[in-house]
Amino acid sequence: MSSSAVPVLSDVHTGIPENLLEKATAAKERLYSRKTAPPYYERDEQLPVLPPDVSRSTFNAAIAALEGILGSANVEVNDKPLVDGWYIEHPNTHDAYHVFSPGDSVSSAQCYPGSVEEVSAVVKWANKFEIPIYPISIGRNLGYGGAAPRVRGSVVVDLGRRMNKVLKVDGENYSCLVEPGVTYYKLYDEVKRSGFPMWIDTPDLGGGSVVGNAVDRGVGYTLYGDHFGNHCGMEVVLPNGEVIRTGMGALPGPDGTDNPTWQSFQYGYGPYADGIFSQSNFGIVTKMGFWLMPDTQHQTFMVTFPNDEDFADIVDIIRPLMIKRILGNIPQLRNVIQELAVTGRPKTDFYKGEGRVPREVIREHASKMPCGDCAWIFYGTVYGTKEQIADTLKIVNIEFSKIAGSKFLFPEDMPADHYIHSRVSVCSGVPEIRELDWLNWKPNAGHLFFAPISPTKKHDARVLYELVRDIHDEFGFDVFPTYCIANREMHFIANIVYDRDDEDEKARAMACMRKMIDVCAQHGYGEYRTHILLADQVAHTYGWNNQAMMRFNETLKDSLDPKGILAPGRAGIWPAKYRGKGWELLLGDDRATSNPADIKTVTELVSASHL
Repeated sequence: MSSSAVPVLSDVHTGIPENLLEKATAAKERLYSRKTAPPYYERDEQLPVLPPDVSRSTFNAAIAALEGILGSANVEVNDKPLVDGWYIEHPNTHDAYHVFSPGDSVSSAQCYPGSVEEVSAVVKWANKFEIPIYPISIGRNLGYGGAAPRVRGSVVVDLGRRMNKVLKVDGENYSCLVEPGVTYYKLYDEVKRSGFPMWIDTPDLGGGSVVGNAVDRGVGYTLYGDHFGNHCGMEVVLPNGEVIRTGMGALPGPDGTDNPTWQSFQYGYGPYADGIFSQSNFGIVTKMGFWLMPDTQHQTFMVTFPNDEDFADIVDIIRPLMIKRILGNIPQLRNVIQELAVTGRPKTDFYKGEGRVPREVIREHASKMPCGDCAWIFYGTVYGTKEQIADTLKIVNIEFSKIAGSKFLFPEDMPADHYIHSRVSVCSGVPEIRELDWLNWKPNAGHLFFAPISPTKKHDARVLYELVRDIHDEFGFDVFPTYCIANREMHFIANIVYDRDDEDEKARAMACMRKMIDVCAQHGYGEYRTHILLADQVAHTYGWNNQAMMRFNETLKDSLDPKGILAPGRAGIWPAKYRGKGWELLLGDDRATSNPADIKTVTELVSASHL
């Protein structure tokens, strides 16, 4: 695969746009130049892996029936070696960034419905044969498990391959309606092709599903950066195969058309149901509406701060600027080590010792880079007319200048290859691929995101940062903290980069994650999303009133999905069929597999005191 051409968007729905092909090709070459792991993993068990409690004869009959529904070309049995690939050419068979063995969270098969009617038929098929299914849109949520099903042997329902149309772009309403296989790359191209003066909002990397990211409550960086908050209307297949539309979509339009206000008003009438289909296993979203941002003038800037201890004061300056909407987008506050990592150079270029890169080494290298010898970097963007932008920048400059030694810089002050130019694109709704470069930090790099939420207050920010920093140090990982800042809270994204060909590193990465989840939750900071294998632990940290929320979710699950076929274990929600039978992976569970029928431990790799 390392020598193959990068697929382009005009040929395949998961491809890269032509304008980013050169960057993507270079990124792929850098990743593969660091690769020492085998190109694929042979499998020494009978294949395909079967779903729980399903015999091989039943499975074979079920697959034959599924081929009858979708056509044999749209059903694939997972009986080949496992290939991890990379961001643009990722698998839909297993977790590309596996933290257990590559064969742990694997599918038994993949299927590719082409319409909501076929999705409904697949769900009814799963109920008939009692086979768990795991829907994905694109499967690129790689820091959280990618396309891997939580239950080994599930059938992955890949919605992206054949359901990837932008169904509507409304230039008067500034909205769109899309299917799950539409990436940010594709939506951007479609909106530009429409000729309407509109922006999309994109996360750091543009290859993910617009629907998938919103349903998982991901964020971007413009004024419309809350992706779920800026959706409007869904079409959902329930676990019994019935199809519903939420919001105004539940009201039929004239002569059988879609309701004309489906993408205009979020709530409709009665209970607001959309939320139960985000981060859940209560339904499969097959269409989703979104609001788009009007094209506007903008100015991206960066502010550097010299000292580690400036951090708390920076946060206290940011909070009123966000609450008053002076800073209108979702800015980032990043530690300076990320200036080193985002160059795409390996860690060994900066430090050849063991454990974390020492602070003095980071300072030494930063002093030779455009950012200079600093500790923290704030990336922001302001919007409006030329006069509004100038007035806003004056206010922001005055506030940040209260921190001694801070420096205000603009894109024209930095070299053409500096990261700020990627922020200009992303913060003006243009999808990028630059953020991929920090994966070169380690050979065979995988990564895990630790993503807790804190108030935008100096005390909380300091406590959370110090907890994460110290636990990273305990397990020997560099800490890459990024704060994505909303009006009153901050998404703290800490990224553990590990060598997925190193069993010790993988075990330490999981142990580090488990301890951070537990310790930070004890201080009141919970994750807003997490890896599929950590979902049980995170869900149980939200345990107020003797796990009242979990009991509520289980009640919904058992009512909507009595046979437990739809993504069991997603978000830590298990149906009655699986509940209490060893599937849950909780704190202190010294297991190196997600399958309770194949218990292995990691005590030889990481001491039990770390777990």
